Amino acid sequence: MVINTNVTTPSDAKILVLNCGSSSIKYRLYRMPAGEVLASGSVERIGAGNSQASQLAHGQELTVWRPVSDHKAGMTLVIDMLTNIEKGAIADLSEIDACGHRVVHGGESCTGSVLIDSRLEAVIEENFDLAPLHNPPNLTGIRAAGELFGDIPQVACFDTAFHQSIPEKAYLYGLPYELYEEYRVRRYGFHGTSHRYVARRTASILNRHKNDVNLITCHLGNGCSIAAINDGKSIDTSMGMTPLEGVMMGTRTGDLDPEIGFFLTRKGFAPAEVSRIFNNKSGLLGISGASNDVRDLEEMAAAGHRRAELALEIFAYRIRKYIGSYLTILPSVDAIVFTGGIGQNGGQMRARIIADLGHLGIDLDQVINITGPAERIISSPESKIKIFVIPTNEEVAIARDTYKIGIENRIPELTN
Repeated sequence: MVINTNVTTPSDAKILVLNCGSSSIKYRLYRMPAGEVLASGSVERIGAGNSQASQLAHGQELTVWRPVSDHKAGMTLVIDMLTNIEKGAIADLSEIDACGHRVVHGGESCTGSVLIDSRLEAVIEENFDLAPLHNPPNLTGIRAAGELFGDIPQVACFDTAFHQSIPEKAYLYGLPYELYEEYRVRRYGFHGTSHRYVARRTASILNRHKNDVNLITCHLGNGCSIAAINDGKSIDTSMGMTPLEGVMMGTRTGDLDPEIGFFLTRKGFAPAEVSRIFNNKSGLLGISGASNDVRDLEEMAAAGHRRAELALEIFAYRIRKYIGSYLTILPSVDAIVFTGGIGQNGGQMRARIIADLGHLGIDLDQVINITGPAERIISSPESKIKIFVIPTNEEVAIARDTYKIGIENRIPELTN
């Protein structure tokens, strides 16, 4: 009996992770299961005449300017860059063993990462209404990759999947139940791959099984969400049916009285403009009138800009409220975890958030909070709950799922 050597061994597989937005493709090529990054890059402004692509592979930077008409042309450019003779990462397209795709919305039917087939493509399409800005380009990228890469395994990793363990009492809104039955109006939650990654990493640091930790995970970036994790599973999260709900964000309102939308339409605002205000003109940007970047606002606040200071205070206050509410629904809390661009790098913001939690026995080490390695514990020895900073890595989480589902679970073809 001879093992067919054309089948890639599980100990050395190249996994391409793709994140397709409405006008962009971001990608990383991994060697798995080691998790080694062989290349990373992006194609920006797809559909415009001045598209740009950049890549870093083996320390070599590559930049390409050329028109990219659609995602299939963008994927062709990705392949060209990966196989570039001088600055590429692979010699030939056939070296890629599987593709993992970030997909924003899996609805109720997708509770984990799934091997892509025509039925799953239909599920992604069914959820276009729930994620109109994300699922269509996600599916376009999947189909473009399928045309170019042929029959290699493709795996979809859903932002909503980790939160499918949330119980009814947490995911249902106080609306007529028929709206849930007919239209699936409910809380779904997002950033699930990030929350799952940092939860598993925290369990590892604490030397616990992944299902033996209770955590509050705070993914803070331009988009923000907080999750309550009990026994390793999400039981509540701040984002809702859409990514608009929850804490105030860079340009999104977060929680607000829903009547405000109707009030504005009665004042003459078109529904589309109300949506733009809520999603693109609010949050840190809307309050400050200056920036959605915490770093900019901290500099401005230090110089006496009142609305910049107000925006920072509201941001911290709303996050602190969610942390406090999740402390009441979890039987115990092993750690509070900060991740995302602000969560990882915003020492001053972390201090603002934790400042008024001292009466609960939650306390920062003010020195370690500001300086230290990227991954660290920042709570004081006296703190009753540990506080961690853990850089998220959604791409490697997708690569691991893709390797497990698309490569490791495949049985090598045997011939007599």
